Amino acid sequence: MLEPAVPPSPLGAWWLAIRPKTLTVSVAPLILGHAVAWAQTGELLWQPALVALLAALLIQIGTNLHNDVGDFERGSDTPDRLGPPRVTAMGWLPAVAVRRVAWLALALAFNFGIYLAYHGGWPIVVIGLASLLAAWAYTGGPWPIAYTPLGELFVVLFFGLAAVGGSYYLQTLSISPAALLAGAMLGLFAAAVITVNNYRDLATDARAGRRTLAVVVGRQATQWVYAAELLLPLLLLPCLALVMGRGLSLALPLLLLPPALRLLQRFRRVPAGPVFNQILASTARLQFVYALLLALAIVI
Repeated sequence: MLEPAVPPSPLGAWWLAIRPKTLTVSVAPLILGHAVAWAQTGELLWQPALVALLAALLIQIGTNLHNDVGDFERGSDTPDRLGPPRVTAMGWLPAVAVRRVAWLALALAFNFGIYLAYHGGWPIVVIGLASLLAAWAYTGGPWPIAYTPLGELFVVLFFGLAAVGGSYYLQTLSISPAALLAGAMLGLFAAAVITVNNYRDLATDARAGRRTLAVVVGRQATQWVYAAELLLPLLLLPCLALVMGRGLSLALPLLLLPPALRLLQRFRRVPAGPVFNQILASTARLQFVYALLLALAIVI
């Protein structure tokens, strides 16, 4: 269901601005990273886990808010945009307020990061500062990542490798090939969410001068990119089982193969339009369920 085009209440506008449907993308890698750590150590440190969760959510919220106001100021959110309405472009919230709250969210994340850095040392400092910089640079600064073909790569790195690997490191103060492989697999699923968004907006992005991967390679190639992002995380399950020394228990996420194939078929057959907002939401849900099933398979 699309967000309402009529003006919401002020609280409702802020709720739309943080894009709650996207927040699972930042929660999923923490669940998976902590599951890998728990499976390999037999214990879970709850305090750093909860603080990391709060920091990740705040970074995601800050990124969404910067995206909202950044796209508006760059002229990308035009009246013919196919995606859900954005609060700054619709005039529901002033740009200065949205940017102020975006910086507030990142500042709070930084404060939580101080504790995480104290607990995890310099590797967490590097991951945390890079994540904060990337949250701003995604649609801010002179070369916004979202306006280049690197958006999907950005998501794989920060919502996959860094988030899963960093979560694992907070628990173990070490890193493992299993955590990095699991992070890459989940990151591909997260990148699929960006691919749906960019495929839907390909025409309007091209007119606005955005050079997303979908704009650069075209619709047919983007369909193959989306297929790889959905199917590789499932096809790589035997590799993860081998790295972790596990057996058929890690096959549990294969339950998602039928809905993934149906979603891929819908992506390829339906003309780009507002219906892709539903495909985007379904892709985000699929990524979250994948993380839950893989985490469950790892700990049982």
